[in-house]
Amino acid sequence: MTVPLTGDPLLAAKLSVPCHAPGLVRRPRLLNRLTLGTKGPLTLITGAPGVGKTALAASWARSASASRPVVWVTLDEDDTPGVFWAYVVEGLRRSGALAEDDLGTPVCADDVDRSLLVRLASALELAPPLVLVVDGLDKAPGNAVPEGLRFVSEHAGPALRLVLISREDPPLPLHRYRAEDRVHEIREHDLAFTRKEAVQLLRGQGTAPDGPLVDLLLEHTEGWAAGLRLCALAMARSEDPAAFARSFTASEQAVSDYLLTEVLAAQPEPARDLLLRAGVLNRVHPDLVAALTGRGDAGRILQDLARCHAFVEPLPGTQWYRFHPLFAAVLRAHLRSRQPELEPLLHRRAARWYAEQGRSAEAVDEAAAGGDWSFAAAQTVQHLLVVPLLAGGGSPSADTFSRMPEDVPGARAALVAAACRMARQDVPGCRSWLARAEAATGGPPLETEPADGLTAALLRLLSAPGAADEEAHRVAELLARLPSEERARHPELEPLRLYGQACARLRGGLPQPAREVLEQAVRACCGDAAVLLRHRCLGRLALADAAAGELTLAEEHGAASLALADQHGIPESHRSGAADLALAAVALEREDLAAAAGHLDHAELLADTRDDLDLLIERSVLRAQLETARGAWDAARTHLDGHLEGPAAASPGPAARLAVAHATAALARGDLDAAATALDQVGTGDAMPSHTVALAQVRAAADHPAQALRLIETAEESDALTVSDRVRLLLLRAHQALLDGHEDRARDLLVQALDTARPEGLRRPFTEAGPWVRHLAAGLDGRSGSYTWLGAPHAPADRPVVEQLSPREREVLQQVARMMSTDEVAAELQLSVNTVKTHLRGIYRKLCVSRRRDAVERARELHML
Repeated sequence: MTVPLTGDPLLAAKLSVPCHAPGLVRRPRLLNRLTLGTKGPLTLITGAPGVGKTALAASWARSASASRPVVWVTLDEDDTPGVFWAYVVEGLRRSGALAEDDLGTPVCADDVDRSLLVRLASALELAPPLVLVVDGLDKAPGNAVPEGLRFVSEHAGPALRLVLISREDPPLPLHRYRAEDRVHEIREHDLAFTRKEAVQLLRGQGTAPDGPLVDLLLEHTEGWAAGLRLCALAMARSEDPAAFARSFTASEQAVSDYLLTEVLAAQPEPARDLLLRAGVLNRVHPDLVAALTGRGDAGRILQDLARCHAFVEPLPGTQWYRFHPLFAAVLRAHLRSRQPELEPLLHRRAARWYAEQGRSAEAVDEAAAGGDWSFAAAQTVQHLLVVPLLAGGGSPSADTFSRMPEDVPGARAALVAAACRMARQDVPGCRSWLARAEAATGGPPLETEPADGLTAALLRLLSAPGAADEEAHRVAELLARLPSEERARHPELEPLRLYGQACARLRGGLPQPAREVLEQAVRACCGDAAVLLRHRCLGRLALADAAAGELTLAEEHGAASLALADQHGIPESHRSGAADLALAAVALEREDLAAAAGHLDHAELLADTRDDLDLLIERSVLRAQLETARGAWDAARTHLDGHLEGPAAASPGPAARLAVAHATAALARGDLDAAATALDQVGTGDAMPSHTVALAQVRAAADHPAQALRLIETAEESDALTVSDRVRLLLLRAHQALLDGHEDRARDLLVQALDTARPEGLRRPFTEAGPWVRHLAAGLDGRSGSYTWLGAPHAPADRPVVEQLSPREREVLQQVARMMSTDEVAAELQLSVNTVKTHLRGIYRKLCVSRRRDAVERARELHML
């Protein structure tokens, strides 16, 4: 046994390649990189604790990839330069690279004389090729060891290849090595586990979660090897592995001891205190950390933490840093256990710092996290942050204020509460909080501050029960008073105003005026900040188009809304169902019941078709129309029951839509009294000719031709008459002429109806009119080419495709046609399961279907497969 100059024997374990842990995942992509790196003089492997640095190098050293003999030396914290070089010399001797008496040994424990390094470099020039792996270089005190390695590497010739493993960059001239292409680097981000490697690791630990759960674990750990392994072990012991994978808290608990011991405890006291205080935030700036800690050296400590890969990462191109999410969660939990009162105080300090920097959104988030609701509300109103809150997708969101108590004093807190209710489509709640805000200031118009007045006016507009042009003009006046730079900061303000005005017009039963304003709103939605609002505006515009009978435009705008959501990756939780409802309305008018059902099924998955009363009513009306077309009148009635007695009765537009749907279903089953009762419960007017048309249909069916004729004439005088209404009126006149024995007159009117309906492909009015239409149309004798297109409802193969499938969607559909499951498709195409599901949703939408089997059949009919 060799005894070094310290008098202690050399430990064989420090010269041995570490054994691999059970369940080790072979990572060919990294092994190949390491093989490539050892063709040059220096390979550097750096990263945080537990990222797999040593495991990778050891796996490579034991594999056939290591074409040269490997000498392994592991450093410990108490290894002095002299001890380190004693191990290096001994390792070289044991490998046969050096003879027993080629060199002396270091004569000083704390240092190594230059002559030894010179002799070593000279001896290695004549030695056979080998690789020297130094593991734990960051543990070497000072610069003596790295400097000695640099000298030997640069003078030993090509026979020596160095592999250095460290938690931080060693003090070597790496910039020069990079310029000379003399260093190959494997960094922390390279060591992060891929999805495929994560699956192998989890299976090696006896866990086989499905695709989405693997994705969740990767999201929690960001591919950190030790974190994945610890989570896999914990999952294997869990009674519900799937619930474990879904829980971020469970992942945090699994890695807590490791991070506290290997990372936090390894730092000096100043760095530990800084980490605990700064860890309450997701990302930090040196000045922000100084405000939290009172330390003047916060910037230097952050740099040191990032350099030594202590799960603190600098954000490229900025002075900001971020914590690994699991490390931040562990830090917060540790702080709460030690000083529970400190966390809210730190958030409040952060809120003030952000406010001083003019970063109002971050100030609101931190104030809310610290429970300082008055400050959060004041910042939200003062800086017009209700605009992104109402437009959606921005910060703050309604969730930011979900914990705000109802007794927070002041008008601004009430305004924020009203905005949160409006963002969740709770219109009555919005109006109630608006009243409280006005009461807090002695009544409307809340204009002691411009931002307060504008916020209140905008909320009044968005929650208006009917047409609200005055409120829209008031918002425009207040907008004009804002400084230009303030308007520039909130480009969503004008489209949001127009959107609110258009929705109010739709509630007032004014689809055509609503269309005009929505077209302006779509044009006003510019930039990324307004993408979600543009998606919503296009969907509402498509609904307004459909209500006005402009089916082709409704189809175009609905498809554009859905394509925009797909293009920008808007999550399902933020998408609007308006476009799908509009496309369902188009399909119903064209008697394409399968497509209508598919769009309705998808719309019902989206939150706003449940929360937004206008969309909920539209959904119920369309479902009732679909059931009526199928002959399921009782089912149609169940979709409508209760709405006429609810809040919808306060808005003319939705009330008229419900009444007409009730009447149509009742007429279809021959219940004229029920049809008349439904229509009599709401008022009529020039703005809603569809109501008058339906009433005329009831009077005609009840054999009151004179009353029906008066109603027809009244409806025909309306400027708001839609294409669909016009066709129905022509059919009513044609039927009455037929009953009066004027068959030629009836045919002339039928030809007019057909010619009017043909450009938009309207079929439903003819189906609802009854069998007399087909009998009468059979005698047209070529007088109109219109009848040929009416012959039968769309067969599935005739249905237009909303949008062509992308190449990737075609690949997914081909695998689905092979009866493969979603997981199997993901594995076959090397995609995540979530990505495959996203492609399937796009396929369903574009082919107007709602199921996998229907998509395959439809694609075969269109010769896509």
